[in-house]
Amino acid sequence: MTSDAPDSGGKTAALSLQWQMLAGFLIGLILGLGVYMAAPDARWVDAVTTYVTGPIGQVFLRLLFMLVIPLLVSALIVGIADMGEMRSLRRIGLRTLLYTLVVSGIAVVISLALVNLLRPGGGVDPATAQAMLADAGAGAKAVLARSGDTPTGMAALIAIIPDNIVAAMANNDILAVMVFALFFGIGLVLVQTDQSKILLNAMEGLFDVSMRLIGIVIRLAPIAIACFMFNLAAQFGWDLLIRLSAYVGVVLLALAIQMFVVYPLLIALLARRSPLAFFAAVQEASVMAFATASSNATLPTAIRVAEDKLHLPRRIARFVLTIGATANQNGTAMFEGITVLFLAQFFGVDLSLAQQLMVMLVCILGGVGTAGVPAGSLPVVAMILGMVGVPPEGIGLVLGVDRFLDMCRTSLNVTGDLVAATVIAAGEEDGRERIAA
Repeated sequence: MTSDAPDSGGKTAALSLQWQMLAGFLIGLILGLGVYMAAPDARWVDAVTTYVTGPIGQVFLRLLFMLVIPLLVSALIVGIADMGEMRSLRRIGLRTLLYTLVVSGIAVVISLALVNLLRPGGGVDPATAQAMLADAGAGAKAVLARSGDTPTGMAALIAIIPDNIVAAMANNDILAVMVFALFFGIGLVLVQTDQSKILLNAMEGLFDVSMRLIGIVIRLAPIAIACFMFNLAAQFGWDLLIRLSAYVGVVLLALAIQMFVVYPLLIALLARRSPLAFFAAVQEASVMAFATASSNATLPTAIRVAEDKLHLPRRIARFVLTIGATANQNGTAMFEGITVLFLAQFFGVDLSLAQQLMVMLVCILGGVGTAGVPAGSLPVVAMILGMVGVPPEGIGLVLGVDRFLDMCRTSLNVTGDLVAATVIAAGEEDGRERIAA
């Protein structure tokens, strides 16, 4: 579930869809820029955006919102519960979970720091941004209306623990829902009965159905992207291209820092191995991940690299890498955090420190529950945008360049899984040495 692309069985269809999404992005962008230069104030432009392109985009978003709660809840519950299926590896599973949360937290902190420092979405004319917010449609206006009731400070910290999970789902309180799913998954790890296994099977079925439906909805993405980009380019003009290139640069910089600074430190300090030797050993898996943009498709290669080139214990390598393909998604978490703050800056939505911390928490948990379908992180990004009062249709800005960014962050995800396996294996060896002493 790590990548935004499906497994190798559907690779041809996925590539076709990605090209369709890119085509929709370019068509909407070109038409929008043409309108911006030729007839920026024409009445027919407002009619098209209000009655044609706007509603099409809203339908696409509402379909995603309809499915995002069952998708994320089932994915997170199954991802956590799978760690307890092999009792002999439960300790390794808990350590893997703790490692994943900590390293994902570091990744998101780096992302938020860079996007606040470099501000790739800043500098847009406030009057134009306000005009875009006013024309964003009923769905975005409802989101903005809810954002005024968002708790802050200690109230926000307490609010992440829901007192009524049904109400939290009804209110699209995604962070509270994910905290519930996290605790529920831990409960399934602790309770190993026939009835709990039936419940886990039901969650797996819910995930499969939700993922399949998301896949159907995503097929509408090329049309929705064209509509989003037409609306945005017709109002923002060439400034849109400048901001988009800055966004891509910040994402790549954040991924590079995690890959070439954080990971070498983890390998050197925790695993006590040479970072250069490690990267030389995992090169095959990293390249495979970049080429396929699918962690699931790369998993067999990653396991072989871990066992044959890194010489990790088989039981640890297979367990950690299998779980990591679901839960350890540093690249996805970074992408989501940067995208949310970039769009907030672009539309002039000022996020407080508390709101940014909330975004960080959701990105960490969302990295565990992201579905392995084309643009699988899209529902998470859209929900976070709604939480912080940013027009969700702004995601159309980034989808056209998402294929390349997906390849880059999937390579980071797979390399991070191998780093995790190496660190966990080193910790197990240290534990055995202490027991023997």
